[in-house]
Amino acid sequence: MSELLTSRTFRGGGELGERIKSHDWYGTLGLIEDWPQSLKTAVQIMLTSRQPIWIGWGPDLTYLYNDPYKTIIGDKHPWALGRPTKDVWREIWRDIGPMLAHAMGGEEGTYVEEQLLIMERSGFREETYYTFSYTPITDETGRTNGIFCANTDDTQRVVGERQLTLLRELAAAGSESRTLKEVSESNARALATNPRDLPFAYVYLAEPDGKTLSLVSSTHGSDHPAAPDTVALDEPSPWPFPNVIGEQTSCLLDNIQERFGPVFPTGGFWTEAPTRAVLIPIPARGETGRRGVLVAGLNPFRPFDDGYRGFLTLAAGEIAASLANAQAYEEERRRAEALAEVDRAKTLFFSNISHEFRTPLTLMLGPIEEILAKPVDRVFADNRALVQVAHRNSLRLLKLVNSLLDFSRIEAGRAHASYTATDLAALTSDLASNFQSACTRAGLRLIVDCPPLPETVFVDREMWEKIVLNL
Repeated sequence: MSELLTSRTFRGGGELGERIKSHDWYGTLGLIEDWPQSLKTAVQIMLTSRQPIWIGWGPDLTYLYNDPYKTIIGDKHPWALGRPTKDVWREIWRDIGPMLAHAMGGEEGTYVEEQLLIMERSGFREETYYTFSYTPITDETGRTNGIFCANTDDTQRVVGERQLTLLRELAAAGSESRTLKEVSESNARALATNPRDLPFAYVYLAEPDGKTLSLVSSTHGSDHPAAPDTVALDEPSPWPFPNVIGEQTSCLLDNIQERFGPVFPTGGFWTEAPTRAVLIPIPARGETGRRGVLVAGLNPFRPFDDGYRGFLTLAAGEIAASLANAQAYEEERRRAEALAEVDRAKTLFFSNISHEFRTPLTLMLGPIEEILAKPVDRVFADNRALVQVAHRNSLRLLKLVNSLLDFSRIEAGRAHASYTATDLAALTSDLASNFQSACTRAGLRLIVDCPPLPETVFVDREMWEKIVLNL
């Protein structure tokens, strides 16, 4: 009968079912057939579940787990089977020990979400996040004698969400800033929001001569030993910038502490300084884009896998886009300023030349008007006719010069109108009648359809005259 119950306990248990059944439990849990029914039931539930689960039983919380849990325990499988829980998870015991003691001390279990645990299960200390519960298991006497723990690995989701948040911050930095200085400062602030994946970050941008890189963004601020303000590509440097810029490929560096000394921070999120960094090329974007390099310190508790590399490549792409937009904006602003300067020079030229034209015209009109003011018998009739022609054309030329001066004033924003009450219909008809003789000579009939208005209108007569005469 006991063999039948034992067989049912391990039915469908896969590899761990066979390992538990064949394991020597003499010095820990005793013979399987002598296990309390509550333990057998818990083991049966664990082995048939597709969720990662482990069970700790007895005063040492002797460790049992199922097949799905192998991905969590990593290289500790199968060594961990039958070991005390404290030995299995010595590196995180400070985190989980108090919770286990609480669950073992009474009838109430514990539950945590997205708990950060720095595990060592693959040959290095690794940042992980788990949602799990510690549920007490009681024996036949009603005493709590074990723990049932169901786990959900949230690591990829938590890391992915914070990396996506950083990419959104970089995109916002590029859209909200205009100048290269503003974008660079915004990028530095955005990169500093994720110290877990970027313990430090520097952005270098190639100068137009292609021989020098300049530091434009840094999460350390300025004057850091590992981040000089400028780097000559033809001179030795601890960072392999020429290879990254020239080949447009990333470069992973180990043991950066040996290259620079203990200069990297430990006061961020992690208590350990980064030991590795990667250089990611920043591609040129647009007509004015310049190449660059993103120097990124790596999380000391994450492997630099394809996902990590892809995240940093996307970050470099966002930085490239924001820098290209800023450079295009500055180039457009420089062109606009150059055009504005040309326009100001043109306006100043027109204003000056108009004044220069007016001076000799005034000197010409003065004597002519004096001659015309004299009695007719004092001036020969034929000479008077010539003087009248000169006077009339001088007035016409003066009007043209005044128009040129008015244009320059309008361009400079200094034009002022002088409004007077005017019979607008009569003024318009009178101005249009000046073209009557020209139309008649050309065989045309001039029709001025301008009916009288019920009241006067305030207009600048000279400006209105210019409008009508230029129609």
